Amino acid sequence: MMLSLQDQSLLANLGVFLVGAGMVWFAGTKLSQYVDLFADRTGMGKAFAGALLLGGATSLPELATTLTSASSGAAELAGTNLLGGVVMQVAVLAIIDAFVLRGKPLTLFSPQSSLLISGVLLIGLVALASAAVSSGELFSIFGVGFWPLALFAAYLFSMWVIYRYEGDPRWEPRGDITQPPESARDLKDAHEDKFRDVSTGKLIAFFALASLAVLGGGFVVAKSGEAIANQSGLGQSFIGATLVALATSLPEVSTTYSAVRFGAYSMAAANILGTNSLEIALFLPAELAYREGNIIDAVPPSAAFLGCLGIVVTSLYLWGILERRDRTILGMGYDSFTVLLTYVGGLAIYWTL
Repeated sequence: MMLSLQDQSLLANLGVFLVGAGMVWFAGTKLSQYVDLFADRTGMGKAFAGALLLGGATSLPELATTLTSASSGAAELAGTNLLGGVVMQVAVLAIIDAFVLRGKPLTLFSPQSSLLISGVLLIGLVALASAAVSSGELFSIFGVGFWPLALFAAYLFSMWVIYRYEGDPRWEPRGDITQPPESARDLKDAHEDKFRDVSTGKLIAFFALASLAVLGGGFVVAKSGEAIANQSGLGQSFIGATLVALATSLPEVSTTYSAVRFGAYSMAAANILGTNSLEIALFLPAELAYREGNIIDAVPPSAAFLGCLGIVVTSLYLWGILERRDRTILGMGYDSFTVLLTYVGGLAIYWTL
């Protein structure tokens, strides 16, 4: 049964949007706990688990939004949601830094070289996507454009590099490793005790159920967001880069918040970086769902500005991870403060475009 909201009032669609966003939030709060336990039990690296498993699960709303929007012909909404989501989700780290880790920068607790690898590869992916949107589609293979195929292949390569590197890092950061607050360690211990008697098989089942709930909420958000874009007059491009990107970022907000609360700081950062990498790979499913041409040609060139903004905010966090400065402003790290300023200023510029 298709969800048709175009004939409903704007207020009713806003209510549906909030319900879908609530589903996404509730399920997202559980995901980071399951992945953290799974990584501990299997020996999988926290950064790789955050990038692949947590990043993949929290990208399900983006997948639902992308497929729904592209299949209904709203290619502009789909494309700007993907590139706008990259910026939005880096801003999520800054918000978590400001309100959860008061007085200590989040990047102070993330001294892992694998996070730097993830960030550098993400910058390459976003730059490639920006180049695709700016240049337009080059050619098609059996109706599928070159750029979506290239972006998906680049994503798979980046995941392979992260997995290989985390298993055998070439170098480790020097200096004192700051320990997380006692409250975070206490919460993590309590969480492990709660699931001590739960088998790994049941843990995987819980993860799958939470992921399906996130996917269902993402579908509702996509349909209601498209209706709101049409009814409000704000347009698919701006709604995709703001309202829909915000709602589909709720799993990242909830999982990152949960991970930081029980001290899984590297997983929290890897979740955001991994999600953003997958955002770029989702141009391929969007291409397959969009049957009115090539998705890259349907995305406005101005969306490349969102990609450039994503590169800037990602670079700021890589700077913070490298420097690990133990200084804050307004309760957050200098890097987080600069990211928020860049995000707000960038959206203001994008509005004029």
